[in-house]
Amino acid sequence: MKLEDFGALIKANALFDHVANDMQKLQTHMGCKRLIDQQIASADSIAANIEEGFGRSSSKEFAQFLVYSRGSAQETRGRYGRMKHWLPEKDILARQQLCDEIIRILSATIKTLRAK
Repeated sequence: MKLEDFGALIKANALFDHVANDMQKLQTHMGCKRLIDQQIASADSIAANIEEGFGRSSSKEFAQFLVYSRGSAQETRGRYGRMKHWLPEKDILARQQLCDEIIRILSATIKTLRAK
C-alpha cells in the first residue's frame, strides 16, 4: 500500500482543510481561541499519526498509531458537536460524518493489522 492512496489519510487531509476554514470563521468569537487551537491540533493529529505509524517498522506499531489517530478523529468529531453555538448545523453534521468515515476506515485497518 502506498501511503498517499490510504483512504483514511485522504479523508483526514480533507477534514483538516475543512477544520482550518471553519476555525478561521471563529477567530472573531470571544472565548473560542482555545477551542480553535484544540480543534486544529486534533485534526492535524489524525493525519500525523497515520503518517508516523506508516513509517514504523512493524504492523503492530502501525496499528497502535492508527489507534491514536482514531482517538483524535473521535475528539475532533466530539468538539464539532460542542461548536453548535458558532457553526451552522449542516457544516457540523458534514464534518462529523467525515470523522465517522475516517473512524470506520481506521477501525477496519486496525483489525486487519492485528489479525496478521
